[in-house]
Amino acid sequence: MGEDDLMTTAELSRKIKKPVGTLRQWRHRGFGPAGFRVGGTVVYRRSVVEAWITEQERAESQRAPYRPGAA
Repeated sequence: MGEDDLMTTAELSRKIKKPVGTLRQWRHRGFGPAGFRVGGTVVYRRSVVEAWITEQERAESQRAPYRPGAA
């Protein structure tokens, strides 16, 4: 498989372990990896998905850790 192979919503769902319905809501709200329609089917470029996952990981690592009792 090449870097820009296309993934269906079901394939993306399996990859990131989120329900298809959640991915549909995310797409409607403009969140998640960018997808597009090919003949009525929403697809995602694998390279875009991987970049989005990397960005999610980066953003998570930059969040301040929770410290109970910290002022």
